[in-house]
Amino acid sequence: MQDENDAIYEGVLTVAKLMAVAARTAPKAKGSDVIVIRTVYGNDLKILADSMRKFGEMHKLGFFSRDANNVENSDCCLVIGAKADASLGLNCGACGYKSCAAMGKEQKRNLESTNNSESDSAFVGPNCAVRAADLGIALGSAAKTAAMHNVDNRIMYSAGVGALKLGWLDGCTTAYAIPLSASGKNLYFDRKRD
Repeated sequence: MQDENDAIYEGVLTVAKLMAVAARTAPKAKGSDVIVIRTVYGNDLKILADSMRKFGEMHKLGFFSRDANNVENSDCCLVIGAKADASLGLNCGACGYKSCAAMGKEQKRNLESTNNSESDSAFVGPNCAVRAADLGIALGSAAKTAAMHNVDNRIMYSAGVGALKLGWLDGCTTAYAIPLSASGKNLYFDRKRD
C-alpha cells in the first residue's frame, strides 16, 4: 500500500508535468517558441531558495527571503524563462528601441558582457515586449493547469530570478517560477509582510 504523502507528492509532480505541457503549447508570437521550462524538486528546492535569499539580501529585498521559505517548503517548482530574442521583426518600439535589430544588438552586447549569475540586476535586457507577453501567457497557462488540479501555486518573480542566478535557464534573459504545494493549508497566502 502506498503512503498518502507519497501519493500526494507524486500527484503534484504529475501536475507539474501537465503544467509544462500547458506552458509549451501556449500561444506564442509568430508561432516561434523561445520558452524554456525546468522542474525543480528534492534538494534543488533548497539550492533555489538559497539563491533567492542571496539575491534578496544583496538588494535589501525582504520578500525574497519570505518567498524562499515558501519555495523550500514546496513539493516542487516549475521555472519558466524566455530566451533572448530579437527575431520578430515587428519594429513595434515597445522595448524602447526603434527596431528589433537595434534592440537585438544591445541585448547581444549585454548578454556577452554580463554573466547573469554574477549580475547585479535581476534580468538581462533590453527584452522584446512581445516575448515578455509570450512568457506571461505560458505562465498563465501553467498556473491555470495547477489550479484545475487543485494544487496550490503562486507565480513568483523572486524564484525566477533565483533560477537565473543559478544558470539553470541557458540563454534566458527573464524568468518566473511557480512553486507547487498540496497541503492542508495554502502556504502561498496569508504570508507575513516584510
